[in-house]
Amino acid sequence: MNTENSKLSLPTWLEKVAVFDTETTGLNLKQSRIVTAALHLVTADGEVLPDGKDWLINPGIPIPPESSQVHGVYDKDVVNAQDAKSAIAELISALQQVFDQGIPVVAYNAPYDFTILHNEALRYELQPLRFGTVIDPLVIDKTVDKYRKGKRTLTSAAERYGVSLENAHTAADDAIAAGHVGFAILRYFHAQEKPVVPFPNSAQELHELQVKWADEIEASYAQWRQQERPDYVPQFGWPVRQS
Repeated sequence: MNTENSKLSLPTWLEKVAVFDTETTGLNLKQSRIVTAALHLVTADGEVLPDGKDWLINPGIPIPPESSQVHGVYDKDVVNAQDAKSAIAELISALQQVFDQGIPVVAYNAPYDFTILHNEALRYELQPLRFGTVIDPLVIDKTVDKYRKGKRTLTSAAERYGVSLENAHTAADDAIAAGHVGFAILRYFHAQEKPVVPFPNSAQELHELQVKWADEIEASYAQWRQQERPDYVPQFGWPVRQS
């Protein structure tokens, strides 16, 4: 992490977060299956606590080669992995425990992971998550540093904020990096004398603001896309995409 930035203070409600990420069989939010997942706890000073867990899951369908080339998990790697239904049930239970404890969950581009997880729950007739507070560094970054040029991928954000990300597209490394990036962005946001929007007073307020910001970001993107594709339909919904 950027050591200078990491010294800036944050409110006490941001002293610890959970970090969550998945790697999947594809990009389709309804059809893709989770192959690996990670859920860890990270403190504001960057310490990764020992209570986290990683999942390797047999998704029940072949993993497309193009997806395997991204995250490095192939069909042969999941032959003896945990079956999807029990793994998804465990993952939902673990996330629910975190939310119920009032701990914010950081997920970079949250609608990707949480929408796929939601559809996995429906697929296996499991109770979907009851959300607590989610922190999406992508939504915050696009709001508080709106006019910065360049990509907004996790890798780009990590470089921008001085966060180490050695093994991109592995669930654990991406999750932990997202947590560090999230803290760095929030410190940047908190330190601004004249921020674009006022810094929130609570985790719940931050969550509610992100719902609004995400819709604004998508509406702006849709307006741009519709210049070339008039039939483009905005994809609203945060942290779970609307059906």
